[in-house]
Amino acid sequence: MNPSASGAFRRVGILGGMGPEATVHLQSRLIDKVDARGDADHIPLLVDMNPQVPSRIDWLINQTGEDPGPVLASMARTLETAGAEALAMPCNTAHHFAADIIAAVDIPFLDMTRLSVAAAAQRAVGSKAVGVLASKAAQDTGLFQDILETAGCACVFPDNTDDLLRSIIEIKSIGPERASIDALQGGARQLEERGVDTVLIACSEFSMIAQRLSTTVAAIDTVEILADHIVSFARGIELS
Repeated sequence: MNPSASGAFRRVGILGGMGPEATVHLQSRLIDKVDARGDADHIPLLVDMNPQVPSRIDWLINQTGEDPGPVLASMARTLETAGAEALAMPCNTAHHFAADIIAAVDIPFLDMTRLSVAAAAQRAVGSKAVGVLASKAAQDTGLFQDILETAGCACVFPDNTDDLLRSIIEIKSIGPERASIDALQGGARQLEERGVDTVLIACSEFSMIAQRLSTTVAAIDTVEILADHIVSFARGIELS
């Protein structure tokens, strides 16, 4: 049965604005994943586009500014009250505050980092080493290390984390330039040289340029994984 015909879609709330283009990119991926004959076939969303969420970089790396956790928790409660039946967030680094979100609501949180690690663990072979292209904050907080280790995989980061962080800031401010693409490609090349089986594209700004990345190993885009699970949740289908 077509869910749109039966009114059976489940509505997903998006904690967005980190950054705005990355949130729009997720919405674009959701549109592309639906074989729609009309408007009613698309996935219903409630989007809190809040670019004023306190800087994750300032709080986690520079140890300045305001804790983003309470703001994200408030956004989660607002989306639940508005009718969201699950929540999702297209910012990897902000998943450091997932516990604040989960504690604030009674609906599921589609955790992009855990879902992506599960996909990477299924694909990783041999050394079971997974490379991660992410923000320096994600590396410094152990966001992916702990989940990957629990999944039986080693977590490998490239050395050019400062270049990657500059690229993230650049993409947020002026869009992807050649230097940003080169930094992402350089990080991927380092990971391949270290023998990783799989690369996680684990920053939503990098997801916006993922199609320009060339790699000889499997590349998993965390935003793509999240989009797949949002579509499945909305349709009432459970992904393994």
